[in-house]
Formats: sequence, structure tokens, C-alpha cells
Amino acid sequence: MRETELPYLRRCVELARTALEEGDEPFGSVLVGADGKVLAEDRNRVAGGDRTRHPEFELARWAADHMTPQERAGATVYTSGEHCPMCAAAHGWVGLGRIVYAVSSAQLGGWLEELRVPAPPVRMLSVREVAPGVVVEGPVPELTEEVRALHVRFHQG
Repeated sequence: MRETELPYLRRCVELARTALEEGDEPFGSVLVGADGKVLAEDRNRVAGGDRTRHPEFELARWAADHMTPQERAGATVYTSGEHCPMCAAAHGWVGLGRIVYAVSSAQLGGWLEELRVPAPPVRMLSVREVAPGVVVEGPVPELTEEVRALHVRFHQG
């Protein structure tokens, strides 16, 4: 990851904070075109009951509707947390390019275990296990504690 990409990840953390403030799990994502332009962004919206309303999934849908296959392949999804298996699959099926995440699924899983949060209904797998052809970069150590604090706040109420 290049230093010039850090602002995209910081925006993801801001979106995650907004999700938390709205009573949702703290995740945020930004879709950036090959030219560096932000094309779309979203935050987690699962609190309403639809557990598929992850920002990465929404961005994959947006990309499928608004971008050519070539544009999708050149794009990057920046995200506060590594994609879950559902989102990794959507990313792969839509043909999006690279993923850059602030914290990994392994890190998140460790935090949730420390907080004694029950395991999710879907196993936490790395993107590489679900979509092996996708270029993945992360975690980004300078954002770890900030993202961890958001998850602690969410789970400790």
C-alpha cells in the first residue's frame, strides 16, 4: 500500500464510526477507480435486520450496476475490516480489483474472542481463501488501535 492511499482507509474508519454512532457494527468501505477518484462509499447497515447489508457487498452491487468490467478490474475497495466470505465472494464474482483493509479477519476474530462475543453464523475466512485471484493488502498497523476501539465500544455497549 502506498502512503497516498491512507486517506481512503481513514475515510473507511470515519464511515465505521458513523455506523457505530447509528447503532450498527463499525465497518466502512470506499470504492476508488483506477484514476484515484472515489466512486462510492458505504457503512454497515445490518442493525435493521438484514445481515447482508455490509458495505463491501453494497459496493460490489454498485460496481456491477455502474462500471464496465474493465473499470471494475482497475478499481480498489478500501475497507476498515477485511471482507467476510459473503463480501469476498461478491467482490470476486463482480470482478473488482484489489482490496486494501485496515484490520484482518484474524485480528477481528481475536478481539471478539477476547470480548467473549459469540461466534458469527458464518466462519471468518480470509479473502484469499474465498477469492484467491483477488490482490489483497493489509492490515495497516497505524489504524489497528482505532478500529479495535470501535469494535470494543460496539460490543461492550
